[in-house]
Amino acid sequence: MSKNTATTRVRRHPWRTAAVIVGVLALVGGGSATAYAMQLGHTWDEKTVKLADAFPADEVRPEPLAPSETHVAQNILVLGSDTRGDSNTTIDALEGQRSDAIMVVHIPADRQRITVMSIMRDSWVDIPGHGQAKINAALSFGGVPLAVQTIEGMIGTRIDHVAVVDFTGFRGVADALGGVDVYNSVAFESSKMPGHYFERGMQVMNGDEALAFVRERYAFDDGDFQRARNQQEFAKGVMSEFMNAAVLANPARIGGLVSAIAPYLVVDSGFDAAYVGQLALELRDVTPSDVSFFTAPTSGTGTSSDGQSIVNVDWDAFAAVRSAFETDSADGFSALTAAN
Repeated sequence: MSKNTATTRVRRHPWRTAAVIVGVLALVGGGSATAYAMQLGHTWDEKTVKLADAFPADEVRPEPLAPSETHVAQNILVLGSDTRGDSNTTIDALEGQRSDAIMVVHIPADRQRITVMSIMRDSWVDIPGHGQAKINAALSFGGVPLAVQTIEGMIGTRIDHVAVVDFTGFRGVADALGGVDVYNSVAFESSKMPGHYFERGMQVMNGDEALAFVRERYAFDDGDFQRARNQQEFAKGVMSEFMNAAVLANPARIGGLVSAIAPYLVVDSGFDAAYVGQLALELRDVTPSDVSFFTAPTSGTGTSSDGQSIVNVDWDAFAAVRSAFETDSADGFSALTAAN
């Protein structure tokens, strides 16, 4: 694979977890005080693919948040896609595929916690220049910049960085970790891994099991809703494994994990090793218990005027989401995560 170019091609599979972002931050932060930090940074910059144009024109974006006495709040958009569409599509022009995984990772100015919002892929929203449509169509209509513009319009503040994720890489990472402890709230027969039954409760998942677990939706009465919950649970499990002291204290293991993750990340040009390392240092006191997940509020499913099955956003409830993002409100985010 050629590296650091906008024309590099990779296959992607969906995931709806922030672990790929937060986990790497923990890894780089854990090693930044040691001699191998420079090598980790080199690996990150060499193996991650950079998006040439990740953001819309400045005039159509919200104003940046003002810095606090400490830092500036950060919002990282994570996108994943189940299909690439045209196999000749370049990485910085992702028109033709839909983002089946959409998450916004909010890192507050005080760097005391992290909040992750999942957005249902069939949420019916306004896509600039295209009218009402499913939110996952934004990527298809206008690539990453339009996806960013659509979500910025929802949350009322800027997306600072973007990562497009190929979940295949995390199959290897799960195996490299010796499995991931994940809580499964609904037992089911896997359609992605025929013959495998996921019991209810805590279980250790290898890479193949984890991939099947986070991609499953056909086994559930509420489909994508349970899939989103499962992917959040997997994120918690990966976070706990990444931030385990035994992992962070092992240079070889950290290096192997960063090497395994980086080739499956496509990021904006500013999402480089220097940024990741600095942010990781700022988040060095954050533990898995300080990371909260919630799903953007919805008011059930429905059918659009042109016959599509959609998820209706609860815009009255979403006003609180927007306010929390706009004001970097810890209390607001706490209320949202408690509601989930």
